[in-house]
Amino acid sequence: MTTPIMGDGLPAPLLEMLGDEYQVFPWDTSEGSEALSTCLGVITYGHPGVDGSLMDRMPNLRVISNHGVGVDHIVVADAHDRRLPVGNTPGCLDDATADMTMALLMASARNVVIGDHFARGPEFTHYDPSILIGHEVTGSTLGIVGMGRIGKQVAKRARAFNMKILYHNRSRDEGAEEELGVAFRSLDDLLKESDFVALNCPLTEETTGLIGKAQFELMKPSATLINMARGPVVVTDDLYETLKTGRIRSAALDVTDPEPLPRDHSLLTLENLVIAPHLGSASHRTRQRMLEMTVQNLAAGLAGQSLPYPVLPK
Repeated sequence: MTTPIMGDGLPAPLLEMLGDEYQVFPWDTSEGSEALSTCLGVITYGHPGVDGSLMDRMPNLRVISNHGVGVDHIVVADAHDRRLPVGNTPGCLDDATADMTMALLMASARNVVIGDHFARGPEFTHYDPSILIGHEVTGSTLGIVGMGRIGKQVAKRARAFNMKILYHNRSRDEGAEEELGVAFRSLDDLLKESDFVALNCPLTEETTGLIGKAQFELMKPSATLINMARGPVVVTDDLYETLKTGRIRSAALDVTDPEPLPRDHSLLTLENLVIAPHLGSASHRTRQRMLEMTVQNLAAGLAGQSLPYPVLPK
């Protein structure tokens, strides 16, 4: 007998790992949905919203398993109130996401994307050493907003570039300061001092809209913003105006608000923006481990066991 679960557009490797043991219903929250009335578990893959009202419409629900670390789309407190366990995939994507942070930083600093377009175009007929002069990464100052697991991995990579590393957190991390040689700053001071600002924080009520017009005005004109957190951490309209007017040199985004951006969005017209389609965890090794952890959480919850990777309400 197969176990009914609801999932949103699950990829072939995840479906293969679930095997014949599970019957996967498409994500359907409409009134009278068979998925809502029968499914025992939920896998969130593309970040659909899961709140108490949805949970209440699933009388047989036992577990919510999130494919990824960020659970801002799940109201964990609602699940806790209903004694529904929530699982995610912590730790396994730290390296891949930190790698991508540095990839975006380097691509923006050294004009890799616009350089690629130019090198493929009809205008590149001879070498001109005066064009596309970038920003030196080695020896520059990196400000990391969010010194969690991913932030620490970013700091380790930045040390190899002999960068001065500042960080901002809700509280100081003296262990990280000793181990990684990073220095704590208020957010304002970090923005003022940094050549590159990397957002590696979770999306919470406190971090929503954290970087907007007032914060951009504190940054150096030569600075670059890298967002590897979540799109709503940055005020999109303020980012556009900042880049359009040249208030800061550039930005590099793996996430946006909304995501994806409408195809006619003004941000997509800017040459001083590098943008990727949410590739932070997109490496073969990391995605395989995420699949395994997602299924492990699902199986444990369905069996009434403690989840190996639980998410607790804050």
